[in-house]
Amino acid sequence: MNYDIIIIGAGPGGIFTAYELTQKNKNFKIAVFETGGALSERHCPIDGKKIKSCVGCRSCAIMNGFGGAGAFSDGKYNITTEFGGTLHEHIGKEQSLELMQYVDKINLEHGGEGTRLYTTGNSKIKTLCLQNGLHLLDASVRHLGTDINYIVLENIYNELKETVDFHFHAPVSTVEKIDGGYRVTVENGSSAGEYTAEYCVISAGRSGSKWMEKVCADLNIPTCSNRVDIGVRVELPYEVFAPLTDELYESKIVYRTEKFQDLVRTFCMNPRGAVVNENTNGIVTVNGHSYEDPARRTDNTNFALLVAKHFSEPFRDSNGYGESIARLSNMLGGGVMVQRFGDLIRGQRSNSRRIEESFVIPTLSATPGDLSLVIPKRILDGIIEMIYALDKIAPGTANDDTLLYGVEVKFYNMEVETDENLETMHRGLFVIGDCGGTTHSLSQASASGVYVARYINRNRAEE
Repeated sequence: MNYDIIIIGAGPGGIFTAYELTQKNKNFKIAVFETGGALSERHCPIDGKKIKSCVGCRSCAIMNGFGGAGAFSDGKYNITTEFGGTLHEHIGKEQSLELMQYVDKINLEHGGEGTRLYTTGNSKIKTLCLQNGLHLLDASVRHLGTDINYIVLENIYNELKETVDFHFHAPVSTVEKIDGGYRVTVENGSSAGEYTAEYCVISAGRSGSKWMEKVCADLNIPTCSNRVDIGVRVELPYEVFAPLTDELYESKIVYRTEKFQDLVRTFCMNPRGAVVNENTNGIVTVNGHSYEDPARRTDNTNFALLVAKHFSEPFRDSNGYGESIARLSNMLGGGVMVQRFGDLIRGQRSNSRRIEESFVIPTLSATPGDLSLVIPKRILDGIIEMIYALDKIAPGTANDDTLLYGVEVKFYNMEVETDENLETMHRGLFVIGDCGGTTHSLSQASASGVYVARYINRNRAEE
C-alpha cells in the first residue's frame, strides 16, 4: 500500500479527518486528493470591474480547493443538532455536540481566538417569533468571518503539510476495492496515477455529488434520493435586521405557509455582508459572504429564503430538478438575476433604471429580471408569504426596494447508506461531510471527520 489512509476532498470533513489522525498517530501515512488548488491559489477571476460574471473556470476556485466550498463562506460554525445535518442520527446528539465544540476549540487555537460565540438561549427574539407564527431554531454560532476563516485554514494547512501528502488539482476518477484496501485513480495533472491504502475516507463535498453517485453505483453502495432547497437571496439595509443580527448573528427562522403548508426557512445570514456568485457543476447560483474585518463590511445584510422539496417515487433526481431551475435563470439572466420585491409583487420586471434608483445598493452585479419566470409558483408564493411574516418581526423586510437574487439552490447529495460509524458496506470505506447526505454545515462536516479519524485510530490500535 502507498498509504495507510487516503482522503478524497480537502473540505472541512477531509481536513479534520487528517488533523485528528495526525494528532493521534504521527506515523500514519496519509494522502489527501483535492480537485482544486491550495488555499493560496484559490482566486475567483470575478473582480466586479473587468470581469463581472462567471467565466466557467475548469475548477471553480470558490467551490473547490483546500477548505472546500466553506473556505470563502462567512465562516459560521453552528453548534447544534437542530439543523445543519443528521450526524446525531448516527452517533447521538451528545457526542455530535461534543465533537462540534472540539472543532470550535481547534479553530480558536489556529487563529480564531477573540471571535464571538452567539446563542439563541434565553433570547426575547424567540418569543417575538412565536408570537408571529415563526419558529427560531436553537443554536450557538461561532462567527469567524471570511477573513478569519481563511487565516484558520491557512494555519491548519501549514501544520498538516508537514506530515500529510496533499495532491492538489488531482481529481479522483475512480475508487476500487482491492485485497486489503482501496485503489484510487487520478487521470489528470501532475499527480496522475494509481494510489492504494488500507482505509479510504470520501469527503468530496456538495460539488462532488454527481461523482459520488458514480462511485456508489460502481461499488453497489445503496443510496436514497434526498431533497433540494430552492429559493432566493434577500438583500436589504443592515438596520432592518440589526435587532436580530446584533444579538444572534445567525438566526435560523422557520415558517409554515398558510397557503400550501410548506416550510420556508432563513439560511446563511450575513450582516454587513456581500452577495456572491457560486458555480456548481457549471451552473451559476447565488450565495452570501460576510467579514470580521470592519473595513470590508457593507451597509447591507443578506440571507437566503429556501423552500425544501422532497420527492417520492418514481422521481429520484432532486438535484436535477434544482439544476433545471438554475439553468433557466442562467438562460434568462446570463447568470444570477435580481429583482426588487415591489416589482415582483406588482408583476413587473426589474430593469437597470429601477435597480439604480433603489435605496438598496446591490453588492453583486446581477441581471435585472423577473423571478416569476424562473421560480415555480408554489415556491415563489411561499417566499413572498415568508417575507411578509418576517416584516412583522423586522419591519422593513417587505419594502419595495428589498432586493431578491435568484436563484439560490442548495444541492444535497443522495443519502449514502452508512452505519453508525459512517462506514459503508465495504469495511474501511467511509463517506463523510456533505457528499454523504448526512451533514450540511461546516461544523457537522468537521465533526464527522474527527469521529471517523478516532474510529480508524481505534481500529488500527486493535489490529
